[in-house]
Amino acid sequence: MNRNYAEEFRADLAEFREKTKLFYEGKITVPEYKGFSGGFGSYAQRGGKCGMLRMRLYGGRVTKDYLKFVVESIDKYNIDRVHLTTCQTIQLHNLTGETICSLIEEAWDHGIITRGGGGDYPRNVMMTPLAGVEKGETFDVSPYAKEAADYLLSFIKTVKLPRKLKVCFSSTKENFPHATFRDLGFVACANGTFDVYSAGGLGNNPKMGVKVASNVMPEKILYYIKAMVDTFVAYGNYENRGRARTRYMQDTLGADGYKNAYQEKLAAVLESEDLDIQVTASPITKSGDGTLSHPRAVSQKQEGLYAVSYHPIGGNPSPDMLHKILDAILPMEDVEIRLTPEAGMYFINCTAKEAEKLIALTNDGAETLFEASVACIGNAICQVGARDSQSMLADCINAVRPYKFADGVLPKIHISGCPSSCSAHQIGTIGFRGGVKQTPDGPKAAFAMYENGNDTFGNERFGTDVGVMTVEDIPKFFIALGEEITKSGEIFETWYPKNHDRFLEIAGEYI
Repeated sequence: MNRNYAEEFRADLAEFREKTKLFYEGKITVPEYKGFSGGFGSYAQRGGKCGMLRMRLYGGRVTKDYLKFVVESIDKYNIDRVHLTTCQTIQLHNLTGETICSLIEEAWDHGIITRGGGGDYPRNVMMTPLAGVEKGETFDVSPYAKEAADYLLSFIKTVKLPRKLKVCFSSTKENFPHATFRDLGFVACANGTFDVYSAGGLGNNPKMGVKVASNVMPEKILYYIKAMVDTFVAYGNYENRGRARTRYMQDTLGADGYKNAYQEKLAAVLESEDLDIQVTASPITKSGDGTLSHPRAVSQKQEGLYAVSYHPIGGNPSPDMLHKILDAILPMEDVEIRLTPEAGMYFINCTAKEAEKLIALTNDGAETLFEASVACIGNAICQVGARDSQSMLADCINAVRPYKFADGVLPKIHISGCPSSCSAHQIGTIGFRGGVKQTPDGPKAAFAMYENGNDTFGNERFGTDVGVMTVEDIPKFFIALGEEITKSGEIFETWYPKNHDRFLEIAGEYI
C-alpha cells in the first residue's frame, strides 16, 4: 500500500469494538449494527448470534503470507467455515463478536484491510484472475488494479457515497470481472490503453455499462476513478437506498446524459488534480521443464509454467484443505493463489511437477462444469437471502451424480438466494433467483429460473426469466435435461441453440 491505511483507520476500531459488544449483548438492532459494521467488512449472520468477516484482496490475489494468516487464524479461533466470494475475496464465518474485533486488527497488521469490505464504500477491486500469466491477454492489468485498490481506500473516510462502488479491470474476452457492466470497468485494449465503462450492474433493474471513454492511457486511470466518485456523489440517490446504485443514474439522466455528466466531472478532475501513476513491471523469472495435459491445468504465457484451477463445491474450501494447500505451496517458488469471480481459485506459476502435486491434492473439488456452478452464501447465513442457495446447489449435484452425465452435458449454473444477484444469476447460461411459488397446496420455497445470459465481451446479455420452480423440482429438471442431452450425444453448449423449444418444454414440466 502506498499509504499506511491500517494506521489511518486504527482509531476507528474503538467505536467498532463498542458497537459490536452492544450488538452481541442485544442492546442495538440488526439494522443499526448492519449500517455500521459493514464499513469494517463484517455483518451479523442470520439469527444475530455470530458474524462474518470479509477481507479485501485486490484482484483476488492471495500471497503465501496472506494464506498463512488465514490458516493461522482458522487454528487460533477454531473457524469452521470459509467462503470464496464472487468479488474475489475470502469470508470467514460463524465468528463471535470478540473474534471479529480481534481478527480485523490482526488482518490489518498483516496488510489485509477489511475497511470498506461492506457498506456504502468502494469495494474490493476485481480483475481477470490470470492477469499477467494468461496467454492471449491484451496486457497485464494487475499493477493498475493494485493502484486503483490503494487509491479507493482514500475515499473511505473522506467521501460519503450513496451506496457501494465496484471497480474492476478486464484483460480477456471472457470478461470475468464484468467490466462492461460494473459501476466502473476498465477494459484493456490491444493498443495498450483502456476503454472505460460505468453505471452498469446486476441485481434489480440491471443495466449494461455506458462507455464513457476510449483509449485511456493506463497512467491516467485514477482521474477516471475520481470522476466516477464525483459523478456518483453529484447525481446518486441519497434518499432512496433501493435506487442508490450507479446504474440508476442512467434512468434519471439517460445514457447520453449520464455520459455527459461523467465527462464534465472528468474534465474538472483532469484540470485540477495530479493523479498520474507509474507502475513498475515485476516480470516472472521462474521457468519450468516438462509438460502437462490435464483439464484443470492451464499453460501460462511464461514458458514451462502452469496455472491449476480448483473449484471447491459452492466456493467453500474446508479449513483442513486450506492447511494442506499452504503446506504444499510454501516451498514452491513464486506460486500464489488467484481467486476467481466464480468462487474458485487458481494456483499460478507452477512447474509441471508442482501442478501435478496440486491437482492431486485438490481432488475434492468440482469434477464437471456443472459441479463448478456458482452459489451465493444463501439464507442460512445471509440476513437478506430468501432461499438457501448452497443447499440448492448441493441437492442438484447430489441428484445428478448417480447418472454420470458426461462433462458439459449440464452447464454451469448460477444460484442467488435473492434479487441481489451475488452469484450473477442474470448472466448465467442458466440462473436461479430465490423466491416463492404459489401452488394449490399453498406457497412453496422456490427459485425463478433465467436462461441464456452471457457475460463475454461483445456478447453481453441478461438472461430471460423463464418461470418459477419449486426447490424439490429443480434437481428433477436437471436430471430430465441431462438425460435428454445425453440421448443426443451432444453437450449443452451445442445442443441448446438447436433445441431451444425442447429446452423450454422440459423446463415447462416443472414451472
